[in-house]
Amino acid sequence: MRHRKHGRKFGRVRKVRKALLRSLIRALVLKDKITTTEPKAKEMRPRMERLVTKAKEGTLAARRLVAARTDREVAKKLFSEIAPRYASRLGGYTRITKLGARKSDNARMAIIEFVK
Repeated sequence: MRHRKHGRKFGRVRKVRKALLRSLIRALVLKDKITTTEPKAKEMRPRMERLVTKAKEGTLAARRLVAARTDREVAKKLFSEIAPRYASRLGGYTRITKLGARKSDNARMAIIEFVK
């Protein structure tokens, strides 16, 4: 039974699942908007929100934490461009827009983007 368990597995082992979410976060930060499957977008959203909140702090500890979870390029953009954009916002930095089913495999698709 999966009572009170959280997180989706996506049919992958832990290392591959972490790499998938890290690459989705990287793509979102660098491009501001990506199209992916709905479950992946929903799984990625809380992680992205936490990173932006940490980046808003701007402390050395926050920089190290964000750098540990992403790469140097992503961390730099988070602190220099994205965090200042949401300085007065308390949360809800991303938006998920549902698109419908993908034609090939009928997977539910969604766009995840930063709120302007």
